[in-house]
Amino acid sequence: MRIALTGATGTVGGQVARLLAPRYDLRCLTRSPERAARLLGPHLAVEADLDDTASLSRALDGADALLAVTFDPLRDVHDEHLLTAARRAGVRHVVKVSALAVTDPRAQDTITRWQRACEERVRASGLSWTLLRPRSFMSNCLGWTRSVREEGVVRTLHGSSANSCVDPRDVAGAAARALTSPECAGRAYALTGPAPLTARQQAAQLGEVLGRPVRHEELTEAEALAAWRARYPDALAAALLESADRQARGAKSAVEHGVREATGQEPGTFRAWARRHGAAFRAQEAAEEPVEERPPA
Repeated sequence: MRIALTGATGTVGGQVARLLAPRYDLRCLTRSPERAARLLGPHLAVEADLDDTASLSRALDGADALLAVTFDPLRDVHDEHLLTAARRAGVRHVVKVSALAVTDPRAQDTITRWQRACEERVRASGLSWTLLRPRSFMSNCLGWTRSVREEGVVRTLHGSSANSCVDPRDVAGAAARALTSPECAGRAYALTGPAPLTARQQAAQLGEVLGRPVRHEELTEAEALAAWRARYPDALAAALLESADRQARGAKSAVEHGVREATGQEPGTFRAWARRHGAAFRAQEAAEEPVEERPPA
């Protein structure tokens, strides 16, 4: 069985590649084969560009299944290009990584509307499909590494609001099974962690893992928006502010059972994730962080 992966140098895709490489013929689609070769091995990377349908068709030729991870809410043609190339190449099944916010009718920000449109394209593609809808990744907390190392501080907006964030390793496990098991076809999995946590609670647990205090400092709305604008276009920064406000109203605290349904395993805890990544928060010099697959909605 040949499986094609997009996002293979990112947070989830790289873990999917490591899970499947021993047993399946993998093609990891990337614009940077050199970087992918360093991370995954030279025999897995295939050059392709989401803006170039011809390169995608070549890279997908002979693939049976596709992991579709796209990155840019302001470039909604990428999913269309990927699905068009998949049909031309004879791909039978696509696993789309979306977001759990699509199920909330109150979520009308730019990022969530883009994810809904992506899901609609997948369902209308004529291909067999599985939808993975994770809550925020625990790995988004790697954005705190510098402030934790240098100041022992985590700074967020709405630090007392809860999110049932999920370990990306569990999302990768769900993706690996969905790519290889016909039982997952036509299903959508809501992927969360085992309990809702606030940023204050995450900071406290991180401090316990590191053996030193880590405190939380509340950002104002203006400070949070300025920080997002420094990283993202204004439309995405505004979407992240809307998303944070929904979280403050309790929209992201529900615990779902998709990880167990997809993998047969219980979802990992934040404390376990923090133990595995403690070195990133202890190091004196910044290590290379995983590539983010999308703004942290």
